[in-house]
Amino acid sequence: MRLIYTLLLVAVTAVWGWTFVVVQNAIAIYGVIPFLAVRFVLAGAALAPVYATKLTRRSLLVGGGIGLVLAAGYFFQTTGLLFTTPTNSGLITGLFVVFAPLADRLLFGANVSRQVVLAVTLSLVGMVLLAGGGPEGANWGDLLTLLCAAALGLHIALLSRYAALYDAGALTLAQILSIALLFVIVWPFFGPVSLPPPGVWVALLVTGLLASAGAFLVQTTVQQHIPAARTAIILTMEPVFAALFGYWLAGDRLVAVQILGALMILSALVIGEVVPVLRRRK
Repeated sequence: MRLIYTLLLVAVTAVWGWTFVVVQNAIAIYGVIPFLAVRFVLAGAALAPVYATKLTRRSLLVGGGIGLVLAAGYFFQTTGLLFTTPTNSGLITGLFVVFAPLADRLLFGANVSRQVVLAVTLSLVGMVLLAGGGPEGANWGDLLTLLCAAALGLHIALLSRYAALYDAGALTLAQILSIALLFVIVWPFFGPVSLPPPGVWVALLVTGLLASAGAFLVQTTVQQHIPAARTAIILTMEPVFAALFGYWLAGDRLVAVQILGALMILSALVIGEVVPVLRRRK
């Protein structure tokens, strides 16, 4: 069974990596805000039958507030895909594992280890090489995606502080509902409200049901059965899959300097996330 759980989690990271290409194609047709609004309405509709009964007023309030931070992350990431490649987006997004302990330090006074400092240094240098080493140099998409990684790191820090106090499913549903509500409210200010065209429904179903609702259910189940160290190692496969799908489906090609930057970012993810978990396990 452990092998099955591992393969399920690998499948989740593969879906996440695939969505960078899928989302980039969809928002070119439908727009960022409409896409995000429909995506999270679908995700909320999928999770509500499972977790709605566990919602309390307090979990709805706390989860809703944390969800606004997560909404910022998705907005920056999705908007960034208008200007950068799926490969760059996936690799830079992965830096959330570096930003998380920094946010934990700033907000809650948690200690920052030497490994985290080294990971931050590697990731920043790697991002400069990745973003600036291409034919067109750095772009707004890379900067927006970096803001996404910072927002996701802040999101993780907030969850580490409050998640233990509430039911995980209820807190997740509250976050998704707040994201959906936010994007639905602002939608009319960014353009006419209309049903998605046929060409984006696959992307909406993949991201809303698989990459959001389904991935959460799989991850929650799997982490009850396999060690945290193995989970952390598997999750760092997301930017790798993003690069693979970017190469295969979007035609992304990295020059030598960018490959070096990508390797430095992946090294930062391992040093910042996997090594500390392995040490705690020992």
